[in-house]
Amino acid sequence: MKRRNETLILRADPILCDGFGHCAELAPEIVTLDEWGYPIISTTPLGAARSTSLRSAQLAVRGCPRQALWIEKVEQRS
Repeated sequence: MKRRNETLILRADPILCDGFGHCAELAPEIVTLDEWGYPIISTTPLGAARSTSLRSAQLAVRGCPRQALWIEKVEQRS
């Protein structure tokens, strides 16, 4: 029997993003910027409910002036 695990991942909408770079300042362990200031987001799951990476991702979502970021639940089969 396969177990399903839900993990959380930070996502960005490249159409909405204007490359302000606030996300990289608020979540530097998750987000780096390309040469134009657009986010490159780590594909590593955010971790447990009280992890620092999840907290940083939440701050980045709230701090995005274009509302181009969100945290998504992703099912992983193990």
